[in-house]
Amino acid sequence: MKDAAVLVVEDDASLREALEDALQDAGFTVVSAHDGTQALLLLQTHRVGLVVSDVQMSPMDGWELLSKLKAKHAEIPVVLMTAYGSIGQAVQAMRDGAVDYLAKPFEVDALLEMVRRHLRTQDDGALVAEDPRTQEVLSLAHRMANNELTVMISGESGTGKEVFARYIHAQSARQDGAFVAINCAAIPENMLEAVLFGYEKGAFTGAQNSHAGKFEQAQGGTLLLDEISEMGPALQAKLLRVLQEKEVERLGSKKTIKLDVRVLATTNRNLREEVTNGRFREDLFYRLNVLPLVLPPLRERPADVLAMVKQTLSQKGACDLEIELSPAAQQKLQTHHWPGNVRELENVVQRAAVLAGDGMIDVEHLMFESVPCDAASEDTGVTSLEEDLRIRERQVIFRALQSDGGNREMAAARLGISPRTLRHKLARLREEGEQIPGEAVQTA
Repeated sequence: MKDAAVLVVEDDASLREALEDALQDAGFTVVSAHDGTQALLLLQTHRVGLVVSDVQMSPMDGWELLSKLKAKHAEIPVVLMTAYGSIGQAVQAMRDGAVDYLAKPFEVDALLEMVRRHLRTQDDGALVAEDPRTQEVLSLAHRMANNELTVMISGESGTGKEVFARYIHAQSARQDGAFVAINCAAIPENMLEAVLFGYEKGAFTGAQNSHAGKFEQAQGGTLLLDEISEMGPALQAKLLRVLQEKEVERLGSKKTIKLDVRVLATTNRNLREEVTNGRFREDLFYRLNVLPLVLPPLRERPADVLAMVKQTLSQKGACDLEIELSPAAQQKLQTHHWPGNVRELENVVQRAAVLAGDGMIDVEHLMFESVPCDAASEDTGVTSLEEDLRIRERQVIFRALQSDGGNREMAAARLGISPRTLRHKLARLREEGEQIPGEAVQTA
């Protein structure tokens, strides 16, 4: 299944193009709109997994677009960005239903991290289970799907906890209902209660309209409380009551709303230790940990590695060539420790696909993000990772241009990037004083 797209809504053409390039370079499918009205039209013809929208636009600004999206497309997460960032606006954005907030100017890495966290691929076939340990976990998850009990999914960051949560939802009787996820670590404590439980008009300063919380949005479906261990003690007590009573009250309201929601939760911490140390309520722990599902780290399921590599290359469209892995590269990938788990693997593979201009990924193209402490401390004269990547990227681009006689469209296709992205990269190299193959030498 084709990846769900990131919809970029920005009225500044140059910035919109830059955002498109950054996201495409990172392997995301991107569509864009110059205002809210065009964005709503694109939603009718494209499968969108995340909206990243500017606030200051005309005639329909980001706030109005957010309101319309929450009314008609509540399942699509929205990130707002604006040059007029403030804590007050961030609070309002989250309370109005945005999943996150970016204040301009922001680093590209911040945008990419946010997109990776919130993008919904809506592809439950993405779950890889080649390793016997993963197959055991998958079998257990399948059995858990067939009831209404709460599931606690634990494991290191990047092991695929949300992927398994989506699998449980997709295999359950609630598969036709909404799957609503909320990252408890990404939302400030003073916003999280309103986002979870909803609020009435006038419940607090700036609450100009009533808004349904995540529990209400998940009615008839599944609610995922991602990284539940990051929730503060006061809110833990309120959450416990909602889970016990199966009803919720919006902030500023005395009316209770009966809930028909299955709750899943994830954590990258040892919750029993958190309870022992007084950071997590024991009664809430037992309420959530009815069906525990523990995901092993990637280093303990090596048979999944090559399958995930192939899946990443296929899903992200890293290159138009038929990419293969050399035997040495396969061995290197399978024996790597993978401290960053699946997220690290995806980064390494996408980076290698760009560097492997001949269609064969070899060991030299594998640039891991972890470096042994003793090696990192030695002064060997080796260039930094960032510098090495820049040098290799230049070599790959120049080799592609030379192979195709300077034809940029053919070179872009060979590299697996858009012609526009190639133009930007060449412009940057030109500014750095590089002589581009096929271009006449500039003389004073």
